[in-house]
Amino acid sequence: MQPLFISGIGTGIGKTFISAVLTEILRADYWKPVQAGLEGGTDAQTIRSLISNSQSVIHPETYRLKKPASPHIAAREENIRLDTGNIVRAGDRLKTNRPLIIEGAGGLLVPLNESEFVIDLVEKLDAKLILVSRNYLGSINHSLLTAAVCRQRGLSVAGWVFNDQFMDYETEIVSWTGFPALFSVPFLQPVSRDTVSREAGRHGDKIRKLFLEDPVHARE
Repeated sequence: MQPLFISGIGTGIGKTFISAVLTEILRADYWKPVQAGLEGGTDAQTIRSLISNSQSVIHPETYRLKKPASPHIAAREENIRLDTGNIVRAGDRLKTNRPLIIEGAGGLLVPLNESEFVIDLVEKLDAKLILVSRNYLGSINHSLLTAAVCRQRGLSVAGWVFNDQFMDYETEIVSWTGFPALFSVPFLQPVSRDTVSREAGRHGDKIRKLFLEDPVHARE
């Protein structure tokens, strides 16, 4: 199957939590090609702490940048240029027979270098997008802008995952974008292995039917 690229409408909207839920449901491998910010742990380490299954492999990042900033700025401070070709080659070297969850950095128009953005990486990895929208004041605008750029670039979008329950924006966002809702999760604090397991149990059957040819086998 195509890799599933988890992106969202901005930063801090729950991509890592949703990536953990999807990794748990699909018994998938996980890969975050670009990690910007190392203090306090990485997203890959967070995923490892949140999933319960023993099948998923957490693949190492292609770029690990110290500064918690836009990747192109963090890379510049370390005299590094992020090369999407290098990331694609690293992806080709991942050896797995399982589904692959790829977590992006921020939103689709986060710059990776002076001319390429996260959205360019999605195209080069030939990935299917899952978009995470967190319900907050302003999220309709951010969600519709994200959807517009996906349509402009002709990206394959599987649908939305909605996080938090500030207000009920979900029906309108689905209607206005034409991208389906995959599932919704409530605001969860703290995020833990138990909450990931619970949400994976709630939404697992639907997601396995959507993305796996043999959903019964995937539960074994």
